[in-house]
Amino acid sequence: MRILLGVSGGIAAYKALELVRLATRAGHAVRAIQTPASMRFVGAASFAALTGAPVLSDEFERDPARGAFPDQAPPDHDPLSHLELVRNADVFVVAPASANTIAKLACGLADNLLTSAALAATCPLLVAPAMNDHMWANAATQRNVATLRARGVTVLEPDAGRLASKGEWGAGRLPEPATLLAAIEALAAAVPSAPVAPVAGGAGGAGGGCHLVGVCVLVTAGGTREPIDAVRFLGNRSSGRMGFALAEQAAALGATVTVVAANAALPRDPRVRYVDVQTAAELQRACAEQFESADVLLMAAAVVDFRPAQRVRGKLRKQTGEDELVLALQRTPDILAGLAAARRPGQTLVAFAAEHGGEGLQHGRAKLARKGVDAVVVNDISRADIGFDAADNEVTILTAAGETHVPRSSKAHVARAVLDAVLRLRAGERAPHNAGPPA
Repeated sequence: MRILLGVSGGIAAYKALELVRLATRAGHAVRAIQTPASMRFVGAASFAALTGAPVLSDEFERDPARGAFPDQAPPDHDPLSHLELVRNADVFVVAPASANTIAKLACGLADNLLTSAALAATCPLLVAPAMNDHMWANAATQRNVATLRARGVTVLEPDAGRLASKGEWGAGRLPEPATLLAAIEALAAAVPSAPVAPVAGGAGGAGGGCHLVGVCVLVTAGGTREPIDAVRFLGNRSSGRMGFALAEQAAALGATVTVVAANAALPRDPRVRYVDVQTAAELQRACAEQFESADVLLMAAAVVDFRPAQRVRGKLRKQTGEDELVLALQRTPDILAGLAAARRPGQTLVAFAAEHGGEGLQHGRAKLARKGVDAVVVNDISRADIGFDAADNEVTILTAAGETHVPRSSKAHVARAVLDAVLRLRAGERAPHNAGPPA
């Protein structure tokens, strides 16, 4: 794959060097364009050394490679750089994309080589913003981002965390290079032949390919534990395998994924961000913090329904002559109902229902209506070969349109079937779909 990288001004420009290193190591050919402002942060010599190709910053600058990528032979004439580079590119990536560059792209300005190339590009365009959190949240920036997405440009959500200015914390960090590369590869995989623009927000569906590039996915996984004392707890048998499989498959489709993991001792995917919790209250707080920025919620965690009304400090000890212990219990919060009540337009919510026995689908349909979600994934935990802490699963996906049965298969395959249903929901498809036998 040929990646044209546009680097605009910002401290996050240093991360673009690591992106180039990862991309070239993966076998991709890379050319870099820098804005003059970006050169105040990272010099052209660094990008030239990693790409093995000249770095351009001016429209009137002669390109020694004449628009060719490192895996191409240069043409026998001097073409216009901003036209030849994008003609040869499979994907054009702007990372980091400053607020200024995003505004120019949204308005169609072409006052430097990067913006001129973007205006001439017919290949997929991916924009990775990086800026101060106040600049990102500004209404002007948000309108510009919405404009780009409406035109079919994939705009990633910035990460949240520590920012460049001392003491600043918030949304505005450039996603990590490995995440960026996964998004680039997913976008390219969605358009293997002709350069077809994805639908707004990267949700996939008609015309956009089956990918989640630019979509923020929040997954809950595992089982909560409610302490009785310093030693004992009320819990359940959920291992988190289904939630982790959902996260891995979503990341493979190019999504930005956060997992709120409740007591899940499983291997971690480097493409996924994890927030570890133990109790239902901790899960509720973590979800509330992440939900507003999420486009998709996959609520796969098994939340304990009751917790001790009072937790014993230290260890609860047996008393001589006692044959029984009575615990007063209270309900844990209905996390999913609270999130559904706070949902914004465009969010897709999927619940999971672990049911026991033949009335599972009936209970699942009731949950679909009661919880205000878009889909409910039902599995039968009365079977020992699927469900809790098993490698396989078998589910039925319920939506307002009908149901999709996914036969017993690996949890990775089931996860992909669930995400296929999410893609159809986000694309506005209403008809049920037959998932077919395991792949």
